[in-house]
Amino acid sequence: MPEQVFISTIEEPWIDLTQFPGTQLLPLAEPVPQGSIHLLKMSAGTTIPVHIHSCDEYVYILAGVLETGGTTSSAKTFWFTPANTRQGPHKAITDVELLTIRLGAMGTFEDSGL
Repeated sequence: MPEQVFISTIEEPWIDLTQFPGTQLLPLAEPVPQGSIHLLKMSAGTTIPVHIHSCDEYVYILAGVLETGGTTSSAKTFWFTPANTRQGPHKAITDVELLTIRLGAMGTFEDSGL
């Protein structure tokens, strides 16, 4: 019988995303091949450039204030981006923590070469 998996987000090591200075990622699960459920931290002033994912993406702001595509949102805000939709840039107005569910591959970023 499968077992539940528990992850302490306090104890697990976060990964520095060198292509986006000021960001850290904590992978939690892979719900579909190449997909991701993860936490993302962005330091105030950090920007993730405009990008497109070839899959649906769901984001919930756990803490902080973020501007994305000209809309400013704060903690307890949820947004959905359909597959192949241009999104961003994401700009951290304050320190931000996000929960993201991406149902496929990462995609391409205009300024980072990913």
